[in-house]
Amino acid sequence: METEAQSPKYIGRYVPQQDSTLKVTGTATYTFDVELPGMLYAKLVTSDRPHAKIVSIDTKESEQVPGVVAVATGKDFNFRIGIYVGDRDILAFDTVRWIGHPIAAVIAETLEAAEEGASKVHVEYEDLPAVFDPREALKPEAPLLHPKLGEYRVSPAFKPIPGTNIANRFKLQRGNVDRAFDECSVIIEDNFSMPYVAHAFMETQNCIGLYRRDGVIEVWSSLQSPFSARYLMAQSLDIPVNNVIIHNTFCGGGFGGKAGLGWEPLVAMLSKKAGHKPVKLILSRKEQFTSAAVREAFYAHVKAGFSKDGKFLAYKATFIMDCGGYGDYTVNVSRTAGYAADGSYDIENLDVESLAVYTNKVPTTAMRGFGYPEGHWVLEQIMDRAASKLGLDPVKIRLINLVRPGESSTGTGERVREDAGNPRKVLETIVKELGIGKEIDKPNEPWMVRARGFALNVKGPSQPPNASGSAIMKFNEDGSIDLLVGTGSFGQGTTTALCMIVAEEFGIPLEKVRVPFDRATDSEAYTWQTVGSRGLFVDGNATLSAIKDAKRRIVDVAKQVFRVPEEDVIISEGKVSVKGRPWLSIKLSDIAAAYTYPEGNAIGGPIIGAGYWTSVLNTYLNPETGQGIPSIFHTFGGTGVEILLNLLTGEIIVERAIQVEDVGRVINRLGVEQQMDGGLVMGMSVSLWEKMQFDQQGWLLNPNFTGYYLARFKDLPKEIKKVALETPQADGPLGARGVGEMVMISVGPAIANAIFNATGVMLNHEPMTPEAVWNALREQKSELLNEAIRGMKEHFRQTEEVMTKQ
Repeated sequence: METEAQSPKYIGRYVPQQDSTLKVTGTATYTFDVELPGMLYAKLVTSDRPHAKIVSIDTKESEQVPGVVAVATGKDFNFRIGIYVGDRDILAFDTVRWIGHPIAAVIAETLEAAEEGASKVHVEYEDLPAVFDPREALKPEAPLLHPKLGEYRVSPAFKPIPGTNIANRFKLQRGNVDRAFDECSVIIEDNFSMPYVAHAFMETQNCIGLYRRDGVIEVWSSLQSPFSARYLMAQSLDIPVNNVIIHNTFCGGGFGGKAGLGWEPLVAMLSKKAGHKPVKLILSRKEQFTSAAVREAFYAHVKAGFSKDGKFLAYKATFIMDCGGYGDYTVNVSRTAGYAADGSYDIENLDVESLAVYTNKVPTTAMRGFGYPEGHWVLEQIMDRAASKLGLDPVKIRLINLVRPGESSTGTGERVREDAGNPRKVLETIVKELGIGKEIDKPNEPWMVRARGFALNVKGPSQPPNASGSAIMKFNEDGSIDLLVGTGSFGQGTTTALCMIVAEEFGIPLEKVRVPFDRATDSEAYTWQTVGSRGLFVDGNATLSAIKDAKRRIVDVAKQVFRVPEEDVIISEGKVSVKGRPWLSIKLSDIAAAYTYPEGNAIGGPIIGAGYWTSVLNTYLNPETGQGIPSIFHTFGGTGVEILLNLLTGEIIVERAIQVEDVGRVINRLGVEQQMDGGLVMGMSVSLWEKMQFDQQGWLLNPNFTGYYLARFKDLPKEIKKVALETPQADGPLGARGVGEMVMISVGPAIANAIFNATGVMLNHEPMTPEAVWNALREQKSELLNEAIRGMKEHFRQTEEVMTKQ
């Protein structure tokens, strides 16, 4: 069987997402929109103490509220859940660990009744010592937040340390760091940090649980990874996996915050308690900030050594990530930051310790970038500072140290495959498009500084070695195809790209390929999770495998119809024909259900293709050295920016930006460019403005978008240049690699490097707010401030003179 080579009809083109019309017209069905017969509503009762024993919970007054059906407490669900470390309770059943920790849930006939009932649940506490800084939580005298840590279920890749607040400890070791430092001409040692950050998706978490009387649990939820939620629920409840059905409705944004397991077990158990009626939970924005998981705070102490000619000889780092009340995904974020600490560079001597640490703050979880933004915030600034000390250009020092695909190895000892991408071309493209090295126009105002900076990035999925995906395609009578895949659809456009692959491979119109919008785990193909930018790579390969299976079945029928060997059968342009005899052809629709001869006899049957993909080379990492193969691909990229800095106020304005990513092969060009736009804006927002602020007692001070600033349209650069390089990866779907997370990783350090290159001011701590930048200027370069003030006075003096003369 052959498929005739044609110029791509869809691959590499600009194609809108297939669900766009439903979303922009407000007709897409989200979990919030789902109404079930007899549905009840739940409201959480949360802790107002950061750390305390629960002495008693009085629900009597709440139960008397008209419309209240039942009140559940942690004693009703005395078991723990968690994707990697089973350290999380559904409702606190003996101890609260942060302000906002859910203690009880009120179930009522209306949301209003549930809210009133929640206000009348009374809790008596016995306060315990609290700790809010993970660096303090590491001290021997710190209060122990999880005394039973040694009894929790733990996945093989992770290493919590019982008797401490360390939820996971990861070590990466390569070469001999101490000896290498003795050979260094320049050593840079410093501290860096990033704050707690909210995912800020438009749709807050909400879900519906129905615990049916036959023992089957149905859940409708706004989540990223339905199969992960299904498995973890079944594991926690000790029921068969197929007794849990997750309905995967439209999801209004995720960014990692809706990965793994969310509130699904709670609503399921509330449904059982309420007499097997469906129960709906909708988080308010405040609850989303204070009771659901957010991105961790990050602290780093690093020491980097370079030879006199710019070779990166040694890197020693300690990363500390703030888990908050439980570890959830953050144990894997800390592991990933540790094994990816070397970024895009070939560093022969590494000693990295990465810790996930419990505190009495809001729990943390995955967020777009998954440990890579944290490591790159540090590493990419180190590169520019080392270049400055050595008298080298920031471009030159990177060219000296960039990994060489096919030759270099990563810090984990993985040989970088020769088709992994072209990091050198990424750098050269940024330099060319941004105009690095060319003269920059000076602003008219003497207190303004225009500057350019850039940073590189690399990322791959952080997943278990056996994480797999599958796909099923069903031909309909007219030759159209239903593609069944488990990957989630919450704005990233993967399902549209998969449909484009199918349409291209069969030569049929794109509108004849469809991934159902309303999906469920009992009627779609399995995939591990929709995280890590793995969807296109894994589920794309699974889809190609399903295509191959479907074509085999088509050929099996066609060779009988045409009475030719199977190698003479060609599938192209929506037809099946004979090689060299194009007049001998039939439409795919003629063979899709079963082929019928003129006399009425039929052969074959409905065409169904099934396929899967699993990585065969990934391994667990050595627990002592971090050596192994953790990822299925590496996408290399980078960001360049041109900014305006107001020396008088510290305000940063990003005027121009360039995003470059080596995506292997572009499937949907519109989708790639949209990711680059969105990643840039999100990267700017996180690095310039976003910060969850806590007081000394652990209260969150800005639990909504009034006090939590997000990038607005007014903050967008005037120009965003997007370049997708293509170095196809042999085992990628048509050569493609993932790109969804990579596009925000290097935004922050690119901005910081621009400021450093223009002023010499080092910005070690995100966000780079005007206040933070102004303080750094005052502390590090006060002469610049004084000069700016003098320049402003002179500017206005001259302006006044001109106006007086007029």
